[in-house]
Amino acid sequence: MSVLTSRVPRPRRFLVCEPRHFDVHYAINPWMRTDAPVDTALAARQWEALMCAYRAHGHTVETVPPVPGLPDMVFAANSALVLAGRVFGSLFHAPQRRPESTAYETWFKAAGFDVYRPESVCEGEGDLVPAGPYVLAGTGFRTTRAAHQEVQEYFGVPTISLQLVDPHFYHLDTALFVLDEENIAYYPEAFSPGCREVLARLFPRAVLATRADAMAFGLNSVSDGRHVFIAPQATGLIGRLAAEGYVPVPVDLSEFHKAGGGIKCCTQEIR
Repeated sequence: MSVLTSRVPRPRRFLVCEPRHFDVHYAINPWMRTDAPVDTALAARQWEALMCAYRAHGHTVETVPPVPGLPDMVFAANSALVLAGRVFGSLFHAPQRRPESTAYETWFKAAGFDVYRPESVCEGEGDLVPAGPYVLAGTGFRTTRAAHQEVQEYFGVPTISLQLVDPHFYHLDTALFVLDEENIAYYPEAFSPGCREVLARLFPRAVLATRADAMAFGLNSVSDGRHVFIAPQATGLIGRLAAEGYVPVPVDLSEFHKAGGGIKCCTQEIR
C-alpha cells in the first residue's frame, strides 16, 4: 500500500465563530497593527470558504454566536481544549479577550458539557495541542506552565511543556500542528534548544517547516489525518506534505493574518 492511500481521514467536529465583528482594534501580538485596515467583507468570504472546505471533506461545523465588541472571538481555538467530551476552558492573557471565555462557556454548557475554569492564564488550543498520547503545551508568551499542570491533572494525560522563544509564534498553534495520531509538522527555531531536542525525540519523522512557511501561517493548519487545510502562501510546506502522502487543501485566510491568526486559530475541535 502506498503512503498516499494509507492516509486515512477521520471526520471531525469543529466549533467556529462567524467574523461578524472581526477587526484589529488593539495590538497584543507582533502581527497586529491598528493602522492597517481590515477588509471585513473579504474576511467574511475567506472564513466562509474555510467552512465550505470543511463541510466538503465530511466534517461537522457548529457555530458560536459572535458578540459585539469582541473582534478576536472568531479565533475559536483559543477558547478551550476539548478531550473525550471534557472541556478545559480559557483565561486569556490580554484583558481585551477575557470576555470571550464566558461566551464560549455559555455555548458549551448549553450543548451539555461541563466546563473547567482554569486558575492560571491559558488560551485553549492556541497553546494546548493533543498529539497521540500527549498534550503538547506551549508557554513563553501566553499560557503559563502552571496551566500545563492544571491540564495534566484535569485530563490525566501526559502534558509536555514547550518553550516558545520567538514572539511572532506567540501561540503553539502558530509553530506546530498535528498531522495524524503519530506525526506533527513544526518550525524548530520557534522553540528553545532543549524543546527542539524533545520534539525531535518524540517525533523523529516530523515534517519540518522553514521560517518563510511559518511566517506565512503554514503551521496554523488543520489536518484530518489525510487532508491538510493550509495557507496557500506556505508553498514549501505544501510540497513537503504532499511528498509525505498528505493532501493539501489550500484556503486563503490572509485577512486574519493581520490579527495574528489563520486556519487553526479559527477552528476549535470538539473531541
